[in-house]
Amino acid sequence: MALNIYLNKKVSVLTQDGRTMVGTLISCDGSMNMVLADAVERIIRPREEDVPSEEVPLGLYIVRGDSVAVCGRVDEDIDGKINWTEVRGEVLGGTKHI
Repeated sequence: MALNIYLNKKVSVLTQDGRTMVGTLISCDGSMNMVLADAVERIIRPREEDVPSEEVPLGLYIVRGDSVAVCGRVDEDIDGKINWTEVRGEVLGGTKHI
């Protein structure tokens, strides 16, 4: 399976409803169900909002395969240098299957 190369590596998962989770991929299956350890959800706020962006700790987290839009490996050196509370961006829309 394609995700096996990411096992025990830090990954970022974008869900079909626009959420972003980051954590260590510790398990996955053929349906793209994933188990993330030390997972956080990154909530990026638009520039016009006064509330800072945030990382919400999730701990051990299961992501259902049918809700995954994209999964990719995180460069931990670059990721560790980013202050995620200062990152701003537009809200991602959801996706749908046609």
